Amino acid sequence: MTISQLHQMPHLILPILLLLINLPLYPSSYHEYGDALSKSILFFEAQRSGYLPTDQRISWRDHSGLGDGWMVSTDLTGGYYDAGDNIKFGFPMAFTTTMLAWSVIEFGQFMPPLELRNALVALRWATDYLLKTVSQTNRIFVQVGDPIKDHNCWERPEDMDTERTVYTVEAPNPASDVAGETAAALAASSLAFKSTDPGYAETLLRTATRVFEFADTYRGAYSDNTNIRDGVCPFYCDFDGYQDELLWGAAWLRRASQNDYYLSYIENNGKTLGADDNINEFGWDNKHAGLNVLVSKEVLEGNLYSLQSYKASSDAFMCTLIPETSSSHIEYTPGGLMYKPGGSNLQHATTISFLLLTYANYLEKSSQSINCGNIMVGPTKLRQIAKRQVDYILGDNPKGMSYMVGYSNYYPQRIHHRGSSIPSIKVLPQFVGCKDGSVYFNSSNPNPNLLVGAVVGGPQEDDTYEDDRVDFRKSEPTTYINAPLVGVLAYMISNPNPN
Repeated sequence: MTISQLHQMPHLILPILLLLINLPLYPSSYHEYGDALSKSILFFEAQRSGYLPTDQRISWRDHSGLGDGWMVSTDLTGGYYDAGDNIKFGFPMAFTTTMLAWSVIEFGQFMPPLELRNALVALRWATDYLLKTVSQTNRIFVQVGDPIKDHNCWERPEDMDTERTVYTVEAPNPASDVAGETAAALAASSLAFKSTDPGYAETLLRTATRVFEFADTYRGAYSDNTNIRDGVCPFYCDFDGYQDELLWGAAWLRRASQNDYYLSYIENNGKTLGADDNINEFGWDNKHAGLNVLVSKEVLEGNLYSLQSYKASSDAFMCTLIPETSSSHIEYTPGGLMYKPGGSNLQHATTISFLLLTYANYLEKSSQSINCGNIMVGPTKLRQIAKRQVDYILGDNPKGMSYMVGYSNYYPQRIHHRGSSIPSIKVLPQFVGCKDGSVYFNSSNPNPNLLVGAVVGGPQEDDTYEDDRVDFRKSEPTTYINAPLVGVLAYMISNPNPN
């Protein structure tokens, strides 16, 4: 409708003006998804522990944690610091690994060749470490570093002088959650490496099989072990039970190996292990929604009706995300961000966006849609919801702020991250002790080292965000926020406007 046509129908002017007034005014929704993808992968280099390679691109970091594992006579160097501290928590690191691998499996085809290579490098930094944690039969090293003592300090990883306590679980003590997630991570990664490094992929799959057997034989949560509980809780305690990790690990082993044993496992153990419980959650502690989407691929492609309950749960979960459906119950901020109470809210936006895009692909390939009661929902709708979340993170929000550090011209400057907030060891070579870093923690100055690609915890339920280093729930980045975003951004490069 032209302006002249509108003037001929004055009765329409007021309603249209009211509609325009009520639309949120955000910056342009055009985004450089390729740039964001590059940065989201680059972030992992800043989180590296161990001996850094010569092609390390985050130049303000240096070697750290080189003695990890010495007290148990095992090489446990490498891996990632999961967030803004200097601890290597095995549970979220394994989940991060699974999601990086799944990103490559589902969306690697959309990545530019260089970024696909970088994603595999980031993945291998994780899998090489995870292989070390399960190098001994019926034993798993679940964590390196005393979190209480570490969190009482504010120091660079290159300077850390807190105890690098190794937390270990040995049979018959249980660690079904960490071992199950580690099995999932190694199995998924075997698929990611299958075409480029088949020998390494075989090692990963063989190890995943053995680790899953340990997880399933000695059932229970790792945080129930009294000898390690004080070190893993309340940080990455198992709050939602270990059963989902057993099904998750079996589902990934089924996909990676095509072994019918794992098909029977997820068919026969779904009810007893609570596959129908908490189906609307997905993250480092609760795998249910991801499990259901993963298993649904086999249902949609192979008509395996024995797994139909998993697909029904996936459909039900997707319907809860759509405001127009009668079963909608997820909360959105006024600006359109998925919101769940608690810290690091953007982890929900990235993991759920990943599931939306993945399930949309599965539905499209099988020419199916979802019955949400009052409406039918197809792949396009799921993709549009995911795009809205990604664009919000990148700046289409009431603050006009990118919640990815280094993307656009307006992003968080005072993130809760030790290495980023203290001058680099290459600029300030003298030792910065445990309490010496407090002056930087309490400073109102921007962080001196740019943690490129880091996605922070995110805004409050009213879309407000204070750029405050102290408020770790909002200002701290984590690897498990970024890992699923890698796949989401890869998809958006080739499909910026889902329709």
